[in-house]
Amino acid sequence: MSDGGAQALVSVSAPSFSRKALAVVRLGRPVFLLGGFALYGLGTLAAVRSGHPFELPAFVLGQLAVTGLQLMTHYANDYFDYEADKANHTPTRWSGGSRVLVNGELPRALALRVALIVALSVPAALAGLALASARFPAAAIVLVLSMQALAWSYSAPPLRLHSRGLGEVTTALVVPMLMPLAGFVVQAGEPAWFPVALAAPLALLQIVMLLTIEFPDAAGDRSTGKRTLVVLLGAPAAARLATVLVLSAFVFVAASVMAGMSTRLAWAWGALVPLAAVHVARLTRGDFRRADAWESLAFGAVALYFLSIVAELLALV
Repeated sequence: MSDGGAQALVSVSAPSFSRKALAVVRLGRPVFLLGGFALYGLGTLAAVRSGHPFELPAFVLGQLAVTGLQLMTHYANDYFDYEADKANHTPTRWSGGSRVLVNGELPRALALRVALIVALSVPAALAGLALASARFPAAAIVLVLSMQALAWSYSAPPLRLHSRGLGEVTTALVVPMLMPLAGFVVQAGEPAWFPVALAAPLALLQIVMLLTIEFPDAAGDRSTGKRTLVVLLGAPAAARLATVLVLSAFVFVAASVMAGMSTRLAWAWGALVPLAAVHVARLTRGDFRRADAWESLAFGAVALYFLSIVAELLALV
């Protein structure tokens, strides 16, 4: 090959490689990793506030395990939900998958290969945690591996929990419940009720968020056998359930404060009342039926969920 031909090949292949590399990154939906950092940090901060010493190496390795678990789930979901995403003609920036596979930017099989590779980073990080921690973190290892098994089973066969009406509960268990507990156990060496009490209202708002972002997906999910709660219950009943869960989250926080939790938690959650009221009002008036409202409705649910995590972090700080 002549020098000119080689240069031409490089000039063509370099942009192509960059596009594919960027597509692989987008396939992993990295923006959603922020929630994992915040929730794991919430558990860590709860451990420190409970009097346990902070171990930086253990913290970093635990965070690597949690982030690997999240990335594995993102890549696996796009692979296993391919047919449902392809049937979804009304995706939003929050739902319908990354659209990378559906748009043909990458081979579908690549998503599964990346998911399996990333999955190996979780036990690798836990092995490092076992060596780096001042105490052998057996409880943390069992907890994170259990989270990984549930996260994989969310969309992967044979369980495909999201097609059995269990997807929302599974996600609420793994993400806002067990991630803070993992952060706590990595530092404390054993579980406690304090991080569970902090996580419980977050889990309720996680389900609210999932129900809200499933409204645009319902037709595609139904046609491919993906049985989300919106598909099983119908949109009006799912909207009523979301309303009840929003109210329940705030009632739980109020009860926790009356039971002895810091009053700073009440002030932090109190700041979220206007946002929660707007979301409940929009659900009550039927915005979930309007395609032109799906994007903003989903944004409101995502904002309420993420800001509730931030509120708890600020209350502990």
